[in-house]
Amino acid sequence: MHVQLALVCDEARMRPDGKMDVEGVFNDLAAPGFPARQDRMVLVTTIEWDRGDEGRNQFKVELKGPDGRPSVTVEGETEVDARPSHRPPPRTRLILPLEDVVFPEAGRYSFEIRIKGKKLRGPSIFLMEAEPVG
Repeated sequence: MHVQLALVCDEARMRPDGKMDVEGVFNDLAAPGFPARQDRMVLVTTIEWDRGDEGRNQFKVELKGPDGRPSVTVEGETEVDARPSHRPPPRTRLILPLEDVVFPEAGRYSFEIRIKGKKLRGPSIFLMEAEPVG
């Protein structure tokens, strides 16, 4: 299993045709001071499974701060279907809206995804203090 896609954005949604629409992708945020609060952001990730991984799989997503401590944790589960070799491998698409996320300090924040005893690296966001205007 591996992360096929991982990003942070303003909005994401699945379309009826199976495609995903993503708007406002970002990697950096500027705040007037710390602690800082982001009203809303969306974590989008696609996990491609190995054949044989079928069944119910629990996962945990953590947003870890510059000090390595988690500031946000989301837990859930996904159902992975069995696929014959002539079809694409199974994939789980996660669209996780996150509200009122607090960033205690400036620096790099990274998402980590834990599934089946493995740690998968997700996207990161760099928080910085905004330059004064004027």
